[in-house]
Amino acid sequence: MTPDSKLTEARWTHVALPSCDLDRAVAFYTTMTPLVVVARHTDEHGRNAWLSNDGQADSPFVLVLVEFAQDRGKPQPQLGPFAHLGMEVPERADVDRMADEARRMGCLHWEPMDLPDPVGYVCALKDPDGNVVEISHGQKVYEEVRALWGDR
Repeated sequence: MTPDSKLTEARWTHVALPSCDLDRAVAFYTTMTPLVVVARHTDEHGRNAWLSNDGQADSPFVLVLVEFAQDRGKPQPQLGPFAHLGMEVPERADVDRMADEARRMGCLHWEPMDLPDPVGYVCALKDPDGNVVEISHGQKVYEEVRALWGDR
């Protein structure tokens, strides 16, 4: 670990969700979103996988999927019907592409739709545990925070 990689202030680092089938959940997130596996861990209580955007070293944020041995095979959805993980994509066509794939896989939760500002163009998917993942374009969460705090 280099001196620059140490935490120097409190910050958001992750969201953790239980998973009844870790391999299936990892396959969903690495297929349906741009997330990649960063690390995996196992102990006597179960196993987990950490997923993030590829190369996101400057401000890492991780989705931690945890499969507890005692809960394997028992879905425990935490996010729904509206509560969700939000992911913004750069192009409107990305929302349509992801919705088409989700429809094909039987996991489309909301059809693509235009919603008033600040929401934008969105659809939602359901992961293998039933958690909702919103895919948006034009929501500008990333842009607005960067514009407000970019020069700090």
